[in-house]
Amino acid sequence: MAPRVDLKKGEAKNHVAKALKSIRDGYVIVVPAEHGYIYLADAFSHFAVRAMHVLRGDELGISAQVLCHSAQTVQGITRDVPGDAQKLMDEFWPGLLSLNLAPNRGLNWDLGDDNSLDLISIRVPKSRFLRALLKESGPLAAASASPAGDAPMLAVDRSAIKSWDVATVFDNGVLKSGQPTTVIEQRNGGLHILREGAISAAQVRKIAPSVSE
Repeated sequence: MAPRVDLKKGEAKNHVAKALKSIRDGYVIVVPAEHGYIYLADAFSHFAVRAMHVLRGDELGISAQVLCHSAQTVQGITRDVPGDAQKLMDEFWPGLLSLNLAPNRGLNWDLGDDNSLDLISIRVPKSRFLRALLKESGPLAAASASPAGDAPMLAVDRSAIKSWDVATVFDNGVLKSGQPTTVIEQRNGGLHILREGAISAAQVRKIAPSVSE
């Protein structure tokens, strides 16, 4: 049975320490993001990332997202950060902006695509708990805790926890629903809006006019 930690009780530093230990021990955990519960795993643990994809029922070739504590981390895990991408990070991070950038080829990880996509989706979340954890852990692989194709999970089903094959579930109650992240991808020498979500195309182009839809 997956133990549940109530984030509304106790000290945040203790919750972060428990989450960090689970991650470093190679396990998957469940935590709240802005508008849904997500799985988290060590991005450099092939076993943990694969376990996360199995939990979701993902098809082969699906790549997990990477969550970072700050934009500075991006420099170390990507080959190139275009100037407009940096402007968007400065404006919208932490927040609901995902950037698909070319990964650093020296990284020893497999996010689920066997590195065939040559792109990683990166985001800095707003959640205080998540950011405190990311500050200690470094980049983490992330995916929605809902089964593949389902809507975001806004509340933890306590009766279902016992069957979840994860180390710990960090429960912050019922989360607010909201729009998904806006996704911008680097390809063909430019930046393109792949999905318009919480941040509108107009907001994006106000900061980076060269970004196309």
